[in-house]
Amino acid sequence: MEDKNGEIGGFFGFFVLRFKLLHVVETNAIFYLYRAMILTYFMVAWLRVNTQTILTIATHVITKNHRIGVTHSDHRTWYLHIRDVRESDAGDYMCQINTDPMKSQIGYLEVVVPPDILDYPTSTDMVVREGSNVTLKCAATGTPKPNITWRREGSELITLGNGQEVMSVEGPLLNITRVNRLHMGAYLCIASNGVPPTVSKRIMLIVHFPPMIWIQNQLVGAQEGQEMTLECLSEAFPKSITYWTRDNDETIAEGEKYEPVLLDNAYKMHMKLTIRSVSQEDYGTYKCISKNSLGSTDGSIKLYHIPTTTTTVKTTTTTTTTTTTGIPAVTRAEKRQRSRQRVTPSVEPRANEITGASKATANKEDIRQHRGRANDEAAATKKAAVNTGRKNSNSHSTNNNNKNLEQRLDMQRDKTAQSRSSVAASAVSSMRNSEPIRNAMMVSAISLIVLFCYMTKLIAMKN
Repeated sequence: MEDKNGEIGGFFGFFVLRFKLLHVVETNAIFYLYRAMILTYFMVAWLRVNTQTILTIATHVITKNHRIGVTHSDHRTWYLHIRDVRESDAGDYMCQINTDPMKSQIGYLEVVVPPDILDYPTSTDMVVREGSNVTLKCAATGTPKPNITWRREGSELITLGNGQEVMSVEGPLLNITRVNRLHMGAYLCIASNGVPPTVSKRIMLIVHFPPMIWIQNQLVGAQEGQEMTLECLSEAFPKSITYWTRDNDETIAEGEKYEPVLLDNAYKMHMKLTIRSVSQEDYGTYKCISKNSLGSTDGSIKLYHIPTTTTTVKTTTTTTTTTTTGIPAVTRAEKRQRSRQRVTPSVEPRANEITGASKATANKEDIRQHRGRANDEAAATKKAAVNTGRKNSNSHSTNNNNKNLEQRLDMQRDKTAQSRSSVAASAVSSMRNSEPIRNAMMVSAISLIVLFCYMTKLIAMKN
């Protein structure tokens, strides 16, 4: 039978024999493996079943194994001790009582052992050529038998032969087909069996391949005096020798003019060449070269000249020539009329801003100004006519002057009509505001009619 303490035993006449079943981890500590509880006084012996070896009789140790010991408590409870327990100590042990007939009980000792990775046949660091196949091996011992798991260092994914990427692979073998540079790195073989601690071994996979170069910009432009940096990306393993050359294959050394820089990370290299204060002699083709034991390669970058852009601002001067034809009075009248045309549009907006009595006063002032301008125009026209008559009697160019006079008179009629329309419009606007303003506008209109009649007579006299 088995009790709640995990002990197996039975009644044998005048005594009870019990065994405590133990699972012992291999260690240097001292453990009692079995105990026998004896109800009456009898001789007790401990034996190793699988080797038929007597270990102890009563309080005496028979075996020559110094790790074996025996103790008791009032001759009622007997203990078998095994120090520095080893995996080889696992097996069946017997407690025997010298009754008649002899009584005995057998118990099993299980020794569990934490995992341990063997140096052989476990793989060591491996070097392979790109494109080949590789198998990594991991062997481990322990009780129970350990489980093997493969992972990449840094939690990187493992790429299998079919292109599938996984976090881990179970089993003692890790097969990788068509190895490339992306497979390069550390792989961890992890062994565990539920008995701490879990152990692992780091295996480096090194992939050799010839240099390769990538250039992002193969055509680069720069102005004179500018600082320019040329760049190449290279991959190679073993690490390659890198340098820069010019058109004539002359190696570029570091100096005041050039500064080559190399930034490397594992099998990747970033090549830079800085050219300070670019001059005409610096334009041309540059090569970045990478070499290792498996081969060499290069890439070209052409540096071309970008001309400086100059912006020219042209200034154009315009000359205006004014010709005056022999009637000063008419010319002055035209100037006055043009001045009035520029001033006239501002009358209505100003009048719109004036309200009440102020608006009426402004309209009266405008009427007086228009009346004065009309009188000036009439006087100028009369004087021009008189002068023209005098010239007709004294000069052979009378006909030409008459033609000019006709043109001036036509222009004057048009301008007078425009002025009359402007004055009439202003007068109508003013009449709407007050009665005195309407009367003034009527007077102005009568004056314009008289002027128009006078002009008509002059034209008739001419004809």
